[in-house]
Amino acid sequence: MAFYRLFPTQDATLYSEYPTQNTGLDEILEASLKVSGLEDAQASRFLIQFSTDEINEVLTNKIGTSSWDSYLKCFIANIEGLNLSTTLELYPVYGSWNMGTGRYLDSPRVTNGVSWQYRSFEGSNAWLTSSFPTGVTASYSSSVGGGTWYYNLSSSGFTASISASQLFNYASDKDLSMNVKNIITVWSQSLINNNGFICKQQTEFIYDVDIQPEIKYFSVDTHTIYPPCLEFRWRDYNFNTGSSTNTFINTQEITVNIAENPGVFYPSSVNKFRINCRPTYPPRVFQTASLYLTNYYLPTASYYAIKDLYTNEYIIDFDDQYTQLSADEYGSYFTLYMNGLQPERYYEILIKTMFGGATQIFEDNYYFKVVNG
Repeated sequence: MAFYRLFPTQDATLYSEYPTQNTGLDEILEASLKVSGLEDAQASRFLIQFSTDEINEVLTNKIGTSSWDSYLKCFIANIEGLNLSTTLELYPVYGSWNMGTGRYLDSPRVTNGVSWQYRSFEGSNAWLTSSFPTGVTASYSSSVGGGTWYYNLSSSGFTASISASQLFNYASDKDLSMNVKNIITVWSQSLINNNGFICKQQTEFIYDVDIQPEIKYFSVDTHTIYPPCLEFRWRDYNFNTGSSTNTFINTQEITVNIAENPGVFYPSSVNKFRINCRPTYPPRVFQTASLYLTNYYLPTASYYAIKDLYTNEYIIDFDDQYTQLSADEYGSYFTLYMNGLQPERYYEILIKTMFGGATQIFEDNYYFKVVNG
């Protein structure tokens, strides 16, 4: 398995209430519906873009021909007024835009970048409002603008959906996690230009004081450990033990240790963690070598996870497709890219294995730290 994360090159929120206001350096991204006055409903949408070169480098030099998925992930900062069901939609943007250097409600307001009405700065490159190319649309009420986006590419021969959505309700996870593989695919195939994503509420501009869902996420300019990211997942599982004479562990009472863990890594590091495994109580036999020198393979139904040691949050959760342990002639292992982990943080490795109808999770102080460098 492998996970690889890219971070945005630019992002900003568009507010219909402030049609020329730029928010390129704001710490928050917002997709909300508000009632701001007498029969006056307002909406906000956010834009987020990732480097085309970095996307292509991951697809070409890391994933290759492996099967893969890609998710846009944004982490919740605050949420209010959520309906029993609120849906966010995601589309690829039509038209380039400039992030700018403004913040929400700057005084005086900064208008040197993208806004509800304009793609670059006030008075320049307005968002398209009519005569849309095939497969392109926009949506607005009395506040003309708010971005333009692709909704269909069948005219280019790509018949799969190029939109994504996520439903939020009372009990659901409020972090954003949308599968954007189809959008990444059309970018990588140069069917459309990569101008990033636009995220908006499915239902907007409704005047109802009882329906005002406000959903706010941390932006790339956040001072927290929760910037948005584009997460690639691909299956690099390989179980090839070669000429090894080691065998699978055949007892539930086992001792697991992590090898090849120097404890400190730089963000550019890629490390292969090896799992040493043996029976906790080996059978008594007569031999001249130590029983504890023999390494065993964990069952094929074995997985890893990475957890932030301070917040206790899973950065990478157990997954039967993308975190399955591989094996070679030396034993079980997994490979981890450190680029998606926030620096100056401690992380913990967890190993899960299923054997004989039982599930065991091992977390015996398997720690490491990512440092700036």
